[in-house]
Amino acid sequence: MTTQQRFVQNLAAGMLAGEWTAAGIRESVYRATGRRFAWGPALAKRLLNAHATAPTFPTLLATLTADAGFQRGLTVLASARNADNRFPVWHLFSAPAPPPLPRPQWAAELPDLPNEPALAEWLGVSLERLLWLADTKSRNTGHRPGSVRTYRARWVPKTHGRARLLEVPIPALMRAQRKILAELLNLVPAHPAVHGFRPGHSAITNAAQHCGRACVIRFDLTDFFPSIPVGRIFRMFLTLGYSEPVARLFGCLCTTRLPAEDWNRRPNPRNDSSEYQTQTRLASRHVPQGAPTSPALANLTAYRLDCRLAGLASACGATYSRYADDLTFSGDDTLRRSAARLARRVALIVVEEGFALNRGKTRVQGRGERQLVTGVVVNVRPNIPREDFDQLKAILTNCVRHNPATQNRTNHPDFRAHLAGRIAHVASVNPTRGRKLWATFDRIVWDTNSAQS
Repeated sequence: MTTQQRFVQNLAAGMLAGEWTAAGIRESVYRATGRRFAWGPALAKRLLNAHATAPTFPTLLATLTADAGFQRGLTVLASARNADNRFPVWHLFSAPAPPPLPRPQWAAELPDLPNEPALAEWLGVSLERLLWLADTKSRNTGHRPGSVRTYRARWVPKTHGRARLLEVPIPALMRAQRKILAELLNLVPAHPAVHGFRPGHSAITNAAQHCGRACVIRFDLTDFFPSIPVGRIFRMFLTLGYSEPVARLFGCLCTTRLPAEDWNRRPNPRNDSSEYQTQTRLASRHVPQGAPTSPALANLTAYRLDCRLAGLASACGATYSRYADDLTFSGDDTLRRSAARLARRVALIVVEEGFALNRGKTRVQGRGERQLVTGVVVNVRPNIPREDFDQLKAILTNCVRHNPATQNRTNHPDFRAHLAGRIAHVASVNPTRGRKLWATFDRIVWDTNSAQS
């Protein structure tokens, strides 16, 4: 931006900050520049003739740009010998924020939060406390790890591949995020193809869409949460009808950036191009894996991605669904023959929407092999993989024959609840197998040490 452009923008912002009268405009010109120009009174009259009431900031800029008398005044200023007389700025004004977008009809139940103090009151904290939790200046990352930071970073090892990063908000921030999730984000509908992190949907409902198909093609998005920058969150809240300051504060409350020392603590660093891309995403404000708002925000910001992929599937005569970062297409033999072409189009759409595919996890599964979708076998009907059932059955049988503590090889703090959860998952997919496992589970003799060892 040139000095002249800054001068004009500051002048326009100053005019809108004062009274929209001839005297008010002349006074605003003086406050913005510290000078009373000969062309000021005539300009004020022309502006009032053009706009009976104060126009928007962009409209006023366009009017000033088209005003011949004002442009001649700028030419005189530009030719001043003394640099201090060229486009003087005495008081700096901020451009007024544009009015919020009209709220969609379905968004009538969303909380009405016209400004930052209203948001603070809704969340039950002071405005000063809210600004600190939001870390709008990203200063928290400059502090040493401890009570000053709003997030705690933890690396969780995985059986295969890189460790998973969890960025967990402090309790005060987590309470605010849970309120945002329960009373705002959960009221915003996601795309019908989404089955992850939605009430009434699960990995099982996701897999059920693809049962009995000749071909199932799976794709995986890499760095799903970190790929969503704060700008997309900000724009999403704008579309919900919130003003720029409130949308910006919402974006800061729901995103963070990873300090360099936390990145350097990652296990088994590879220092390749893939890790460099991940580091770049994490070093800027992103949606953290570990915050309660992140899954819902990921679903909502990926709405365009889901629309385009669902449209692609419809054009191919296929079915599309997404569970978190897992994309699944299924169809007849025609889909299998065009799998390579579909993969290229999916990769292009994913990149255009700001995400990236993990190409090593793309799978094309025909009818003659086991078709697995989000951990569920879908060749005929939803089912549990045979080896998973056999392994759990063996553990339960050994718990009956021996002390259950001998089977807790991964040291779960509540082994009984862990086994019950695994059985409940099997029963939700295959009730017959679930009943068999529950019968064995009921024969286990538990004592205090074995149940919690």
